[in-house]
Amino acid sequence: MIRTSSPPVALLTATLVLCIWVGGLASGSAHAQVVENNSNSAVRETLLPSEFARFAPRTALDMASQIPGFPLEEGGDERGFGQADTNVLINNRRISGKSNGPVAALSRIPASDVVRLEILDGASLDIVGLSGQVLNVVTATGGGLSGRYRYSPEIRTDEVPFRWGDGEIAVSGGGDRTEWSLSLGNEQRHRGSDGPEFVTDGQGMLLDERFERVGERSDQPGISGLFTREQNNGGILNLTGEINWLLFRSEERSERNPINDVARVRELRETEDEFNFEIGADYEFKLGPGRLKLIGLHRFEDSPTDAMVDTQFADGRPLTGSFFRRNAEEAESVLRAEYNFSALAGDWQWSLEGAQNFLDIEAELSVRDVAGILVDVDFPGASDRVEEDRAEMTLSYGRPLGNRLQLQTSLGAEYSKIRQTGAFSQTRDFVRPKGFVSLNWEASSATNLSLQMERVVAQLEFSDVIATVNVNQNRVNVTNAELVPPQSWLTELQLQQSLGSYGSLTLSGFYEAISDIVDLIPVDNGAAGIGQAPGNIDSANRRGGALNATLLFDPLGWRGARLDIAANYTDSEVRDPLIGNNRRISDEDFITYEVRFRQDFPGTTWAAGIEAFYGENAPQVRLDEVSLFRQSVAFTRAFIENKNVFGATLRATLGNLNDRSNDFSRTLFNDRSVNDIATREERFLDFGLLFQLEIEGSF
Repeated sequence: MIRTSSPPVALLTATLVLCIWVGGLASGSAHAQVVENNSNSAVRETLLPSEFARFAPRTALDMASQIPGFPLEEGGDERGFGQADTNVLINNRRISGKSNGPVAALSRIPASDVVRLEILDGASLDIVGLSGQVLNVVTATGGGLSGRYRYSPEIRTDEVPFRWGDGEIAVSGGGDRTEWSLSLGNEQRHRGSDGPEFVTDGQGMLLDERFERVGERSDQPGISGLFTREQNNGGILNLTGEINWLLFRSEERSERNPINDVARVRELRETEDEFNFEIGADYEFKLGPGRLKLIGLHRFEDSPTDAMVDTQFADGRPLTGSFFRRNAEEAESVLRAEYNFSALAGDWQWSLEGAQNFLDIEAELSVRDVAGILVDVDFPGASDRVEEDRAEMTLSYGRPLGNRLQLQTSLGAEYSKIRQTGAFSQTRDFVRPKGFVSLNWEASSATNLSLQMERVVAQLEFSDVIATVNVNQNRVNVTNAELVPPQSWLTELQLQQSLGSYGSLTLSGFYEAISDIVDLIPVDNGAAGIGQAPGNIDSANRRGGALNATLLFDPLGWRGARLDIAANYTDSEVRDPLIGNNRRISDEDFITYEVRFRQDFPGTTWAAGIEAFYGENAPQVRLDEVSLFRQSVAFTRAFIENKNVFGATLRATLGNLNDRSNDFSRTLFNDRSVNDIATREERFLDFGLLFQLEIEGSF
């Protein structure tokens, strides 16, 4: 039986959606929706569809992705809704979706419906949380239906099955103050790799030589949609919805030849059959001296997973292995009210939000006995339920401090009650202040600086509270019922510099001081002794910077050429709970970069380019091991495309040109506190070349 979110909030959310829908249909109109330029002083730059013609865009997302020096931020990771955490608006409005957010909405808007794209000064808007550059996509529908399609087969080497089922079809329509869009598609992935693995002892002597082969297949079919209606009285209705499935299968075969034992074959099989949905609605209307916006959202996910590992021996001894089955149901329901009004030479927003979340897990662990038979074993804390009731209230204010300086500030607090049932039943309450102050300075028509300091209250990952086992890596996390949400002070500085006809440049830096950071710590596991689990470390910090740049070569006489660069660097520091030394926060990305070069050949429908992607992350540190996934080199690919093949765009891509491998290393310790090493593992997996064909068109 499927359980959704707690009845009161789920029922209220459904009621709100129904009332908003009825209210939206109750008011008619006699003309198509056309959003006119409101001469908003926040507009820093206006881009017309004609400026993107050489890319043959099919959607608003295709246009937005080509804006020089502008990185799209999807958002959706915040607790509930709270303040805006994306830099995308559609018709000056924030989209009331999380997994089905603004970037997904842009992909459903036909390019023919785009009137213009505006780069705004976020701090000048009456949307709390926006600062720096913000993209506003202005659309208008002339009635009738339009649509687009995409199909993307892929062939890979290394015996990976042909990918034939990746594609999408989307339709949209509107008129009479109404816009709607609907998308149906499947994201399909086929992956495969193989290569050697070597196991040595603490002195570097070879213990085991292995050959690994890994294969993964997944399908993620889904349907999503958006409905918008503007009423005669100025009320604006938005409805969003999404239903998805995830069907995942993974196999790993390891042929092992220990130096002092018989040969064996180890097989790992993992599956997941996930179902999830999300519905969201908001209705904004004039009330008194301001405007009131009511928002409701409900999302649910059911994720049954299985993992089984077995080892078969050449001498016929009984199988060894284990089987872990886990079913996780989680949901979130949110109700939010925002009231915007003007007073005291500025814009105000009062907001009130309530939310309910839960994670309900049922898990079973079986281990093969000496006869090779799977026998259920007791695993305390693996089946549990965690619930949270949360409420927050904030008051925000923004105003200009002169012709070129803008202030935005917010102050609020949240109350959270977390209940855990099962073997470690308890209830805890938290009251946390939150807020921010931001300044935006338009130094010139080409230069903009923004500075923000924020008190952040992070979301507690409920799965971190519940015991779990990784049968592949033989890792066990026990229950830690004392885990609390992290908090931090975050300071961010951003510079946006227009380079005119040469492109655009954005530089940013940040520093974050964190309290109660979550990392793996020793946990008292009762009669079983000391275990390990995600827990809180008193303090940590992060600092880093990012570069986003677009260089256009037309002014130099190299027509149609552009170079896009996106690079991020993050350093961090936390005190290791076992050894006491300072190290990076476990398993965090600290270097990523993307470099893209594109050449559109003037006077033709042809284009070509090359792209490179690379990332490094910090080691994952446990009490008894240190492991690291890493890329041997950057992943590179080259493409060639024709933008008019019977009206469609045809792109051919050849990937992994420099033969990148996915590598893994792990050091297991008898006692990490004194660097007593038991074994080291080194794995090098090649995945060969991939050839992808993408066909995209409109109708």
